[in-house]
Amino acid sequence: MKKLINNPDNVLKEQLQGMQAAHGDLINVHFDPAYITRKDPTPKGKVALVSGGGSGHEPMHGGFVGKGMLDAACPGEIFTSPTPDQMYEAAKAVDSGAGVLNIVKNYTGDVMNFEMAADMARGEGIKVQNIIVDDDVAVKDSLYTAGRRGVGTTVLIEKICGGAAEDGYDLKKLSALCKKLNQNGRSMGMALTSCITPGNATPSFEIGDDEIELGIGIHGEPGIKRSKMMEADEIVEFMMDQILNDPAYTRILKEWDFDKDDWVEAEVTDQPFKKGDQVIAFVNSMGGTPVSELYGVYRKVQEICEKQGIKIVRNLVGPYITALEMQGCSITLLKADNESVKYWDAPALTPGIRVKM
Repeated sequence: MKKLINNPDNVLKEQLQGMQAAHGDLINVHFDPAYITRKDPTPKGKVALVSGGGSGHEPMHGGFVGKGMLDAACPGEIFTSPTPDQMYEAAKAVDSGAGVLNIVKNYTGDVMNFEMAADMARGEGIKVQNIIVDDDVAVKDSLYTAGRRGVGTTVLIEKICGGAAEDGYDLKKLSALCKKLNQNGRSMGMALTSCITPGNATPSFEIGDDEIELGIGIHGEPGIKRSKMMEADEIVEFMMDQILNDPAYTRILKEWDFDKDDWVEAEVTDQPFKKGDQVIAFVNSMGGTPVSELYGVYRKVQEICEKQGIKIVRNLVGPYITALEMQGCSITLLKADNESVKYWDAPALTPGIRVKM
């Protein structure tokens, strides 16, 4: 194991100190508990967007804090959910009176802790809604989840909902947009290698030099299929087949009903892709794969979409939701309409994503 770290126990604190030093013009880093807020206060009357999760996935989430995206992010220890007090303090810090939308990846710890934090914030008179992201087509249950994992669509949601929040969407309308985007997004990941967390001398899973893992999670969870090494086009064809032919998926998700003043469960169904759809395509590095290889992947993604009569109208290529040094990639397709394209194109100024203001 070789890593650019000092004491493994201090990794998160030192990395946050580095973020503050590098991006102090855009963000403020808070400690005890740890959370990141945008440098300029949330404008009065604007819904605040908050997300978070275990560290090790940078630039998500802390790198997406700033104008046009998140108002705050809560970083947990490496691959470990942040705590409710982090989320609670972040919500209090960024609420401007219009409420807080928590964008929560579907991992058991994140879901539970964001629910607790939302209840705490409501006790302070803050309106809070939690929306779950569960876009991974590979598995319906995993080491970390009940149901599908939340992965690449999270990045696209944070950008699009960030633009809509800046444009004045209220909490109800912004929550509806977030839910729609989650229903319209599907992702799948793969790995050439595993990854090693600081302080752990062994990989998260063992894999042969001539093997690949298909359907992995962003915490280094093993996937749904292990295969001998294939050419890039074959790998992309397998992943795109899983995404494009994923059937309608129905599950029960919880959200807050402000009229009933209680958590309620709602049935949600995602509809499959079809000929004529327009999409935003996202090809992501899991951390150790160079961007040059991602463009080779994107070439095949575009070719397959064209053959299926699906038009890519926007794209994102690069390392935006990583798993430390894991070599591999993920592919996300998000059905796009005029609303989502408008706010994808909206200005943003964050450490990790910048769209001309």
